[in-house]
Amino acid sequence: MTGTARATRPLHAPMPDDGGWTSYFTHLECSVTGERIAADGLRGLSPAGKPLLARYDLAAARRRVDRDMLAQRPANMWRYRELLPVPHADACVTLGETMTPLIALREGGGRLLVKDEGRLPTGSFKARGQATAMSMARHFGARRVAIPTNGNAGGAVAAYAARAGMEAWCFCPMETPAAHVGEMLGFGAHVFRVAGMIDDCGAIVRQGVERMGWFPLSTMQEPYRVEGKKTMGFELAEQLGWELPDVIIYATGGGTALVAMWKAFDELEAMGWIGSARPRMVAAQATGCAPIVRAWSAGERQATRWDNAHTVAAGIRVPAVLADFMVLDVLRDSHGWAEAVSDEAILASQAVVAASDGVQMCPEGAATHAVYRAALARGDISRDERVVLFNCATGLKYPMPDQAGIIADPGAVDWTAIGDPL
Repeated sequence: MTGTARATRPLHAPMPDDGGWTSYFTHLECSVTGERIAADGLRGLSPAGKPLLARYDLAAARRRVDRDMLAQRPANMWRYRELLPVPHADACVTLGETMTPLIALREGGGRLLVKDEGRLPTGSFKARGQATAMSMARHFGARRVAIPTNGNAGGAVAAYAARAGMEAWCFCPMETPAAHVGEMLGFGAHVFRVAGMIDDCGAIVRQGVERMGWFPLSTMQEPYRVEGKKTMGFELAEQLGWELPDVIIYATGGGTALVAMWKAFDELEAMGWIGSARPRMVAAQATGCAPIVRAWSAGERQATRWDNAHTVAAGIRVPAVLADFMVLDVLRDSHGWAEAVSDEAILASQAVVAASDGVQMCPEGAATHAVYRAALARGDISRDERVVLFNCATGLKYPMPDQAGIIADPGAVDWTAIGDPL
């Protein structure tokens, strides 16, 4: 790799006095051919051009690690370090990736839960993936990183690169919300708006790898972001007493989160920490950009590019999905489905959840609520099922309502205009 890095230093979260840090990570594996790839340096796609997956010695981990040990550890994603690829604490690049809460919504009578990923550093679940990806990139000697982004991933890359003493380049579509662009710039990244979609941004990143010395952090094009995101599945299982919910609904752009959680559940079962029961996994998309929904409805295993993609939920405005076959396999293996909802339904859900429960969902997170309501209405989800909606980011980084009333003369308040008296 080329480029000049700022001085690096150990960047690890406080760990308990429990004998140190152990990872049972052994190798990488092609998601299609099963070819075993050594985890001895920076890796992108497999020789077959498909995503690589991290593999672990789960038999050894099961003999030596008990889930009750977790209670003695800090409430952050690194409590699952045995099943993460980061080799030791000094390799860990962290900004404090806390466990995120499960919040029951009133309308579900305690059975409808929101896992609020907006509490993480940089305000989104992207922090999980970038914490592991940046840790491994720095461990293997990367100096410069680059990413195509609709917003949240770029903010996380910019922050974690700054923390790791690395340079970051972020390329985002012109329509990316201003708060996201400002966040990336604020963390010192080189940021460019691109007249195109996120896959056009991805093409720029690929073209610059050799010329600019970048290590690309594009979705599913390196193996470690998915490892950080699978901690959502670990946390969810632990928070629910090692019993998985009946349904999980996740807003789906690149699809990493669905793939990651499914992988997490398989690993937890191999550890003996959960049984074989699995939730129905549901991919929520917007009607203006729904390549996974279209492929699922047609019974296809691959999704074709969605032309003229548009939606207020910028994070799921992903017209082409590299891991399409993996996402569709998860949906079918879990007896789940993919569903698209309109921007109007997304904004309506965002407003109702905020006003009724005080949860500020991002548009992508609100899409999961809109899918829940539609599925409930037609009977695909019942009220006695436990359903988890993932709010993948804080809604505070998106345009907010601006319809406040005005009091022109504080000395002559028109109380009839303010509201009904008690």
